[in-house]
Amino acid sequence: MDIQTFIQRLKQNPVGSGIFNPWYDVDPQNDCNRRGPQIRRTQLAAYLGERIGCCGTLLVGEALGYQGGHFTGIAMTSERILLGGQLKRGIFPRHVFTSVEPQRTSSAEIKPMGFSEPTATIVWGHLIASGLDSRQLVLWNAFPWHPYKPQKGMLSNRTPTDTELNAGINILEQLLTMTGKVKVIAVGEKSQVSMQQAGIEAIKVRHPAYGGASKFKHQFQKAMIH
Repeated sequence: MDIQTFIQRLKQNPVGSGIFNPWYDVDPQNDCNRRGPQIRRTQLAAYLGERIGCCGTLLVGEALGYQGGHFTGIAMTSERILLGGQLKRGIFPRHVFTSVEPQRTSSAEIKPMGFSEPTATIVWGHLIASGLDSRQLVLWNAFPWHPYKPQKGMLSNRTPTDTELNAGINILEQLLTMTGKVKVIAVGEKSQVSMQQAGIEAIKVRHPAYGGASKFKHQFQKAMIH
């Protein structure tokens, strides 16, 4: 399967309220224009294109967040990173991809500097600080779309249901056929449970949110030399 075919498969997100598909849906309240989905597809294709065939590790989180992949199209990656707003932490846009020009898709009226996701900053910051080649690792999610709370709107996050996670595993398995044999690291409990239920061998690490940054860094480092 090629990357474009894989991205087309992402169009088939579970039906129901509280699910945003960043690659095929427009966020009418928060996107800067209707080209958002196209830009996010292009950026995901660039990201995967620079890694498929050479990566050795798949780092799998729980789900896309509104401060991250909702607007970039890339798991655990924020607009602030793509726009060069994390240079002081050693995170450059070129670490994510170089084959296309990074773009924001959120309205500048909401976040002038682009959305910034704590998890994205911690993960990318540790990845770069560790001296790892960012193209040796693919960031993904057990539920690849963005689950949000309908009563609060798209600028919110919620935990995906078990049924939703099952739908996401099908996508993950397709990604694994493209990457070939790689080490899988599950970030957090939900991701690990999804991997177990799918029969995918994975090393579990602590999720960096809610005070888990130090444990995440330590366990991630250990997992990489496992």
